[in-house]
Amino acid sequence: MKNRLDELKDLAAEARKGGGQKRIEDQHKKGKLTARERLEILLDEGSFVELDMFVKHRSHDFGLEEQRILGDGVVTGHGRIDGRLVFVYSQDFTVFGGSLSEAHAEKICKIMDMAMKMGAPIIGLNDSGGARIQEGVVSLGGYADIFLRNTLASGVVPQISAVMGPSAGGAVYSPAITDFIFMVKNTSYMFVTGPNVVKTVTHEDVSFEELGGALTHATRSGVAHFASESEAECLIGIRKLLSYLPQNYREDPPRLKPANVRGDKDKSLNTLIPDNPSKPYDMKDVIRLIVDDDSFMEVHELFAQNIIVGFGRLDGRTIGIIANQPAVLAGVLDNDASAKAARFVRFCDAFNVPLLVLEDVPGFMPGTDQEWRGIIRNGAKLLFAFSEATVPKITVITRKAYGGAYDVMNSKHIRGDMNYAWPTAEIAVMGPKGAVEIIFKKDIEKADNPEEMEAKLVADYTAKFANPYIAAERGYIDEVIEPAETRSKLIAAFQMLETKVDANPKKKHGNIPL
Repeated sequence: MKNRLDELKDLAAEARKGGGQKRIEDQHKKGKLTARERLEILLDEGSFVELDMFVKHRSHDFGLEEQRILGDGVVTGHGRIDGRLVFVYSQDFTVFGGSLSEAHAEKICKIMDMAMKMGAPIIGLNDSGGARIQEGVVSLGGYADIFLRNTLASGVVPQISAVMGPSAGGAVYSPAITDFIFMVKNTSYMFVTGPNVVKTVTHEDVSFEELGGALTHATRSGVAHFASESEAECLIGIRKLLSYLPQNYREDPPRLKPANVRGDKDKSLNTLIPDNPSKPYDMKDVIRLIVDDDSFMEVHELFAQNIIVGFGRLDGRTIGIIANQPAVLAGVLDNDASAKAARFVRFCDAFNVPLLVLEDVPGFMPGTDQEWRGIIRNGAKLLFAFSEATVPKITVITRKAYGGAYDVMNSKHIRGDMNYAWPTAEIAVMGPKGAVEIIFKKDIEKADNPEEMEAKLVADYTAKFANPYIAAERGYIDEVIEPAETRSKLIAAFQMLETKVDANPKKKHGNIPL
C-alpha cells in the first residue's frame, strides 16, 4: 500500500508542476500567474476540489505521443466563493500554450455538465493559444462541444469568463456567449484573426493590444465588460460580481445586511438637477445617493457611457440599474447604448434581479451614421428587453423623457410596475423649442417679431407640457415624489413587489431583433 500511496503523491506533484518550472518562470516574467495560482485567489481558501488531474491527450501525430503531460493544459474542478458552490476551469499556458485538445475540451465539458446539474455558476479562466493544430478537426470539435454547453447553460446558471492571456480564432466564442467577460490590461487579448492576417488581407498595420486588448474591447467593441489593472484585481472582481447574483435561475439573488446603515432621505437630491434643462449633471451621483453605501458595481463602465448599467443594493437587496447619463451626449440613446442596456436587462430578467431605471433621456441619436448602423433595430432591442422582462421593474424620471425614448425606458405602457417622477420631470413628444417650431411654424414666420413670439410660445408650452402632471393625470406616472424621498420610496416599492408574478405568452422563444 505504501508504494501505491507514494505513486499517487508523485503523480499529483507532477501534475501540479504543469509544463515545468522553466515555463512557470516564463509565465511570471510576462506578469501572469499560473492556472493554479489564479484559482488560489479566486476561490475560498482550501475549497478547491480538482477533477481529472491525471487526464492526458490521446494524440499520436507529429510526435505528440512523446509529450503526454498530466492535466493536458487545463485545471478543472469546483470550489467555493463566499461559501457558495462554483465550477471552474483554468487553462494552463505552461502546457502546450494552453491549446485546446480533445481531452482538454472533455475536461471543460464535464464540469459544465456538472454545473448545470447542481445549479451553480461556471467560471472560465482563459489563457490559450487556441486549437491544438496537431489534433486537427478533433480540437475544433472540442470547441464546438463547449460552445453548445455555453448556449444551453445561458439563462440557467451565471457564466463568467476571464481572458487572462491570448484568446484567438474560435476560442473567442465561448467567452462571447457567456454573461460577463473580464480582461486584464496589457496581458490579455481577443480577436478572430490576428494582426498578421489583418495586415495580409486588409493591409492594416495594427498591434495585438490595439486590435484586441482589454481597453479596445472595453471601450470600442463592448466585448469586455471589465478591464482590470492586474490579474489579482480581475479575480477579486469576479468574486465581487458573484455576490450580487443567484446560483441559478430558480433562486433569488442573495440579500445582505447593509454594512453602513444610513437614513432613507437625502436632501441633496432636491438640488441636484440644474435649473437650466440643458445643463448636464452626473447620474452616478443620483445612483450613489439612492443605493446602499458603496454597493454600486458598474458594468461596461468604459463602453457607451451615455447609459449606465450595473448592480447595486437597496436595503441589502440586489437590483440591476439602467440609467441615462446626462453628462455624456446628454444621455441620448444610440446604437451602442441601446444594445448595451438591452443585454443587461435580459441578464437581470433571466436571473431574478429586479430592475431600477433612472431616466433622463432627450430621445434617440439622430444622424445618418446612427440610422445606417441600425438605430431602429438596436433601439427595438431595448424595447423588446424591457417589454419581455417579468422581474419587478421600477422607473424614476428625473428630468427629460422625450419621444419614443419615453416608451422604451420601462414606461408604464410596457409593464413598468411602479413609475415615479420628480417634479423636474419633462414628459413630452419632444423638447419645448422643437415642438413650438413645428406646431407654430407659420405663425412665427408671419409675426412682426418672430423671436419674441417664439420665446413666448416656448414658455407657454414649457409651462403646460414640460412637467410630470399630465402623465400623472392619466396614471402613466404612479406618483410624483420629492427627490429626497426616492430611496425610501424604492425600498418600499421593491418590498411590495417581492411576491410579483408575471408571465409571457406560451411559446418556444421570442425573436428579439438581433
